[in-house]
Amino acid sequence: MKYEAKEFLSEAKKYPIIDVRTPAEFAQGHIPGAYNIPLFTNEERAIIGTIYKRQGKDIAVMEGLRIVGPKMYKYVEQAKEIAIDMKILVHCWRGGMRSGSMAWLFNTAGLEAHTLEGGYKAYRHYIRQSFLRSQKINILGGMTGSNKTDILIEMKKLGQQFIDLEGLARHRGSSYGQIGLEPQPTNEQFENNLAEEWLDIDPNRVVWFEDESKGMGKVRIVDELFNRIRESDLFIINKSKELRIRHLLHDYAGLDKSELEKALVRIKKRIGGNNLKEALEALENNDFRKVVDISLSYYDKAYQYGIDKREGVKKIIIPTEEFDAKANASLVIKIASLELVN
Repeated sequence: MKYEAKEFLSEAKKYPIIDVRTPAEFAQGHIPGAYNIPLFTNEERAIIGTIYKRQGKDIAVMEGLRIVGPKMYKYVEQAKEIAIDMKILVHCWRGGMRSGSMAWLFNTAGLEAHTLEGGYKAYRHYIRQSFLRSQKINILGGMTGSNKTDILIEMKKLGQQFIDLEGLARHRGSSYGQIGLEPQPTNEQFENNLAEEWLDIDPNRVVWFEDESKGMGKVRIVDELFNRIRESDLFIINKSKELRIRHLLHDYAGLDKSELEKALVRIKKRIGGNNLKEALEALENNDFRKVVDISLSYYDKAYQYGIDKREGVKKIIIPTEEFDAKANASLVIKIASLELVN
């Protein structure tokens, strides 16, 4: 049986997905949680593709059979280890010969295998379209160091819906954003992981995002969602610079100094040569407070400029000098509920 993308993903909550594309295709982007049992290696697929172009489909198919034949037992063995109640889901790029052949093999071996109509390409189209669905969105903003992520995490514990874009991107959004974190996913995989969370939230309840630029390191927020985020109500945490410095010292002071130095150099043109020199000297002397203070001179101006450009967006200022994220989470929820009533 072939499932459309929506039903395929619904079934995937109960049964495992086997992606039969090459390891290179899988690494570029895959459905979250899928297993990779490639019908062909990267090199084998390249060879078959060349034969197809030069000698035609029939000869390419025969070469494919020659390559696959000796590996069929191994494919089935792997699939049976993965299957739940002897049932699995299978897909390739377009839902053509690769997934069809593997599904036939698995079914012949006693498994119940179902494929994805249109393959991974159809899945990608489906998730991009899903970002256009009706959904109330609220944004939590605030200048660098406002502890927005921790506040939103606490809000989630208190029952709010929150999608952590920075967590999915493995990037905090500034020049310092990747320090101490795991390597970023590909942009395609970031979108897939984001879509998994987006499709799992309740569309009848508000979902919160942190105020982000379109780009976070090497990944970009998909246009269909980013445009809606930019049009949504913006709740701005307003903390003093001193309190924000305290948060940033907590987050960054123990990190690799060489990485902090690289981050400073990356914003040289923005903070100016003299400020860079002072910041690097402060870093060398372990004066992290001064490093943070100098960095904020740029980030505060940049953030305020971005806020001023957001015309037509409802902006709700939330003054607070509370350090504790849980207390601020309760405050944001209270103010957001009052805004909803009004």
